[in-house]
Amino acid sequence: MAQAGIHGLVGVAVRRWTPTRKLLLLGIVLGNLLPDADNLAVAVATVTGGSTEGLHRTFTHSLFFVLALVIVFWLVGMVAKRPSYTNLGLGLGIGVLMHILLDLVIWFNGVEILWPLSSWVNFWEGVTPPEWFAKLLMPLEMLFLAAYFYWLGQTAQRQGTNLNRVKGVKVWTAVQLILFLILTILVYTLKSGFMTIYGALYLLSLGVAAVLTVQMRQTIENF
Repeated sequence: MAQAGIHGLVGVAVRRWTPTRKLLLLGIVLGNLLPDADNLAVAVATVTGGSTEGLHRTFTHSLFFVLALVIVFWLVGMVAKRPSYTNLGLGLGIGVLMHILLDLVIWFNGVEILWPLSSWVNFWEGVTPPEWFAKLLMPLEMLFLAAYFYWLGQTAQRQGTNLNRVKGVKVWTAVQLILFLILTILVYTLKSGFMTIYGALYLLSLGVAAVLTVQMRQTIENF
C-alpha cells in the first residue's frame, strides 16, 4: 500500500478529468482511501490471536471488490431513485481501482488483484528496499496524511466552503505532523512494541481521514 495521504491527494487530482456529477468526486477520494481499511481486519486478527494471512492487499484490493461496489450502489440508486448514489458507487469503484494501480506502481508488496482467485501481482518482485527506508515508510503515513489534511484546509479557505470545519482540519494536520515526528523517533529506537503503537495510530488516522473527507464534501466537490 502507498501512503493513505498520497491516495487521497491523487483522488482529488483527477478532478480535471471527471465530469461534474453529485458525489462522484467524493466517491473517488473515499475509494482511494477505502482499500487500506483491511488493516482493521489485520488488527482484529492480531489482537484475538488469529491468523493475519490473506487479510491485507487481498479482498479490498481486488477487481471483484471494484465491481461489487459499482453494482451495489447502482442497485441502491435505482431502488431509491437517487442517481447520486449511483455516482457515489461509480466514484468508489474508480477510486479503489486507482488505489490498486498506485499500490502496484509505487509499493514493494504485491496485490491479489483477482481475489479470491490466486492472483498476486508485484511489479517490484525481487526488490528489497534498505531497512532504514522500509522503517521510514511507516511514519511517512502520518506526514502524507498531514499533507492531505493541509490541502483540504487550504482549499476550503480559498473556496469559502466548509469554513466551520477548517479549524478541526488544521488541528488534525498538526496532530499528524507531531505523530510523524514521534513515530520516526520510535521506529529507529524502540526495541519492541512499535507495530502495536503504530497500528493503533494508523487506524485512528485513516478513520479520521475518511470522516474529514465526508465532512469536507462541499470543498472536494467544488474543487
